[in-house]
Amino acid sequence: MFRHLIKRANTVLEALPYLTKFNGKTIVIKYGGAAMQSEELKHGVIQDVVLLKMVGMNPVLVHGGGPEINKHLRKKGIEPKFIGGYRVTDKETMKVVQKVLGEKINQQIVSMIKKAGGKSKGFYGKKGHVIKAFKYWKKDEKGNRIDLGFTGQVGGIRYRFLNKWMKMGYIPVLTSIGVGKRGGVYNINADKAAAAIAAYLKAEKLIMMTDVSGVLDNHGKLVSQVNTYKAQLMIKSGGISGGMIPKVKSCLYALRKGVKTAHIIDGRLPHAILLELFTDHGIGTMVRK
Repeated sequence: MFRHLIKRANTVLEALPYLTKFNGKTIVIKYGGAAMQSEELKHGVIQDVVLLKMVGMNPVLVHGGGPEINKHLRKKGIEPKFIGGYRVTDKETMKVVQKVLGEKINQQIVSMIKKAGGKSKGFYGKKGHVIKAFKYWKKDEKGNRIDLGFTGQVGGIRYRFLNKWMKMGYIPVLTSIGVGKRGGVYNINADKAAAAIAAYLKAEKLIMMTDVSGVLDNHGKLVSQVNTYKAQLMIKSGGISGGMIPKVKSCLYALRKGVKTAHIIDGRLPHAILLELFTDHGIGTMVRK
């Protein structure tokens, strides 16, 4: 008669050691991919993040929005351009990036967190000046610099400022737009921004949400754990390729800077964050030192 209720109780008990272990710890979540496209998945992610805060953790959400940016650019008759995986960001594209990421997506996420019962504060570009940035120069095979316009990289994070808001009970929501020394704004790769934020905050975990189950081996099977050495070998041998390379490299950077563990998880699964954090087996790939 009470079997289903007992099963629920056992699920909560399985989470108990992790709730204790991660209490008071900072968890940086890079939110993107399909989890941002589906309304159902969106609500699931927001519920997960609010729950983390309610049980005593300090979640920080860093989001992208590439598909939405591309859609708005095409409406304006601008074809998105990429070189080596980096967006070429001219002045008009930068305006679209700011409008879509900052004024639209960031504010939507903040609003959803509030509706789910949490307190949230959104930061993007000059709003908070949280991410310090400088111009990024891509190099070609001959070592020549390629100008990508207003594409930048992280030069620093106002981590004390973020910690202040977290201590007041807020969930920071950040867009990967940085500000340069002279006040110019730069479009930054969201994976790299999340890794830098996790590093500066000395986060317990960095969680990368993506559209695949995690790092896969040569047979297409999920690799549940990989250390730094093995991950570097897999990149060199081609075992890790394509869009997974920047994600894994971002994880490795975060680990080198003091983040305890990094996770690459499938954001297409409902409540993927909770499944990775609070179950014995997890659902994605854990990258560790």
